[in-house]
Amino acid sequence: MAQNEQAMHAMATASLNGDDSELAISFKGVRYDWGWMRGVADRLEALLQKAGVGPGDAIGFAPRNRPECGAALLGLIAAGHDIVMIYSYQSAEAIGRKISDLRCAAIVGPADIWGDPARDAAIATGALAIALDGAEVTVIDGTTLDRTVDHRAAEEYPGIALLTSGTTGAPKHFHMSYEVVTRALIRETAMPDLVKKVSGLPPAKTMSLQALPFGNIGGLYAYLPHALARHPVTMLEKFSLDDWLAYIREWRPKSGGLPPAAVRMVLDANVPSEDLSSIRFISSGAATLDPTAHREFEERYGIPILLSYGATEFGGIVSLMTFDDHAKYGAEKFGSVGRPWAGAQLQVVDPVSRELLPADTEGELEVLAPRMGSDWIRTTDLAIIDADGFIFHRGRSDGALMRGGFKIVPEVVSAALAEHPAIGAAAVVGIADRRLGEVPVAAYELRPDSPPVTSEDLEAHLRRSLPSTHLPVRYIEVESLPRTPSLKLDIMAVRRLFEAEAASA
Repeated sequence: MAQNEQAMHAMATASLNGDDSELAISFKGVRYDWGWMRGVADRLEALLQKAGVGPGDAIGFAPRNRPECGAALLGLIAAGHDIVMIYSYQSAEAIGRKISDLRCAAIVGPADIWGDPARDAAIATGALAIALDGAEVTVIDGTTLDRTVDHRAAEEYPGIALLTSGTTGAPKHFHMSYEVVTRALIRETAMPDLVKKVSGLPPAKTMSLQALPFGNIGGLYAYLPHALARHPVTMLEKFSLDDWLAYIREWRPKSGGLPPAAVRMVLDANVPSEDLSSIRFISSGAATLDPTAHREFEERYGIPILLSYGATEFGGIVSLMTFDDHAKYGAEKFGSVGRPWAGAQLQVVDPVSRELLPADTEGELEVLAPRMGSDWIRTTDLAIIDADGFIFHRGRSDGALMRGGFKIVPEVVSAALAEHPAIGAAAVVGIADRRLGEVPVAAYELRPDSPPVTSEDLEAHLRRSLPSTHLPVRYIEVESLPRTPSLKLDIMAVRRLFEAEAASA
């Protein structure tokens, strides 16, 4: 192992082997100590060793935000296994297809992912299937490691492979060695100093909140620093405003984290200002934050929202708005995802010529993240970098629609829709059109107690700020826009709303 790989292995081992009586995770009102965590990790490793699964084998891991999955992750890291994350919040059939594609030596996941499709896929690929159910760790009947199948890890150095969000193209698995993960968690964050200075997370021995699924990079980086430092965590299987508020009210942290969609939830729930009075700032990222909700939140609560920008391909965050920068620049840099972070460099280039563009010019973003190497990484994100080095994200170039030759960025239309006083949130997608190639359509949810709006009302509103070519051809009102467990808009599900409408028509 390289030095940083050994550091990650050693930290995970030390976390599991500390004082058994200390609190590790609080989940649904039940407290789990470190002795319980080590027990789960030890039982998992014993089953893997008994089956002959070694450090050079790839292990598929489909975690959900549950204590047994947190323990299993630390155990797999402590043993130096190569981990391939599988998105567990999807259908049994989809999980089965992913198991078939990956061909790992073992698949580990909570008991409720092991329907027939997943089990059959494990058997077909000669993989050992292991179910996590509280303290119980068991092998799924009929599954065993078949050594005639090649299950070796694809990468030379062990680490964690996460599914990307598509920042640099179609979503794919992206492998980060433990050296990269360690560098991002320790060297760049000066753990645990990050807890005190950068992200504003509660200091050691106070309770932290884990709401993002740690099968993706945001959730992983939120969980691992605390777990490796033995900071107790309140774990939510999925984000809930009531649970988030209960944590804030009880522990009174100096900062909080909210997914962009949850900012509107706080506003719509009319959360009293005194409930949030301990918080100096809110961190948010992973998706575009509606500027109307952003401004309304800051005006109502007097709490700045600090945005950040990152991706799995960059090994994490590469730019962020710091508390000091927000205090200095205030409204002047409203909506910015801050300046480069952790030694990263960002530049904007012409999408066609790839020539470097001057300040305040929109183009495609390129990133040089030292933790990932010395090469510039091309993205499909549109951005502007101003003269002071602040980055303003402007959507995705590959998500742009071409309506009869007119380019439309869906985020621009959805942001304009969200400025309507009756609209709580909106999503715009493109659907096929025989004449124009592609046209925009919009789904939206109303704010609580808002009267219904008509398509004519929305069109009149949009015409005040957008060209007529940008106007959606159809609108659908929904009680709640479909979202992923990370509370990002589920664009494919939004598109299916219109496909279902067309089918019924």
